[in-house]
Amino acid sequence: MSNEHRKGPRELCTGGEWIYGRNPAVEVMRAGRRAVREVVLPPFDKNEADEIAWLRQAAHERHVVVRTEDRRRLDMLTRGGHHQGVALKVDGYPYVDFGDILSAVEDDENAKVVILDHLEDPQNVGSILRTACAIGVTGVIIPEDRGSGVTPAAVRASAGASEYLKVARVVNLVRAMKQLKDANMWLTGLDWGKDAKPYTEIDFKGRAGLVVGAEGTGISRLVRETCDFIAVLPMRGEIESLNAGVAAAVCMYEMVKGEW
Repeated sequence: MSNEHRKGPRELCTGGEWIYGRNPAVEVMRAGRRAVREVVLPPFDKNEADEIAWLRQAAHERHVVVRTEDRRRLDMLTRGGHHQGVALKVDGYPYVDFGDILSAVEDDENAKVVILDHLEDPQNVGSILRTACAIGVTGVIIPEDRGSGVTPAAVRASAGASEYLKVARVVNLVRAMKQLKDANMWLTGLDWGKDAKPYTEIDFKGRAGLVVGAEGTGISRLVRETCDFIAVLPMRGEIESLNAGVAAAVCMYEMVKGEW
């Protein structure tokens, strides 16, 4: 008996959240860190895309019900997200305890950490998480309040890379930074000002952390004062700055230059 059928609006599972888009859905299933409650896919087609076929098979192997929904309903479930006809109902993002990241830093003399200082745009958060995963960071730290967490929109923007990262939420960002410094990690804030150096002049060897400030306002005062260095990206063209996701990506690759 097939595990695929259509379900009415009132029958859909409550609780959890909807991850949407083909690549994010595939990575959530592959990573296996979240419980998948149900899967929404287009009707079966023998010529369907590889990602759809893989998700259908993975759901079958894990005994997860596959459903079909019309586009209007799927648009509503994903709050207008670019879902490509695919959505997974899953448990919330599996944040780790900050102590897990701190222990990993203490055990690795070349540990790299990214700290997000109250970024609000999930697109920027997702972009940063994708690059952080690509360079193999030890962990990402975000504040519990006044900023975007790893929301479905951020997962979508990360193309599912968020599912492979250790991300911790902390009540006090400055306290967490001081604990990292006590573990012999040097922290560099990505910002501007008279005390800022070009990012290529910062020594990121060994244990190094990068602090990325909020869109528009940059790094908050106490967070900035806790940084050991301030780095800036020189702007030679007509624009004054890059968005947080792009600027962070440039610096993150500088952090690991020469280590590969």
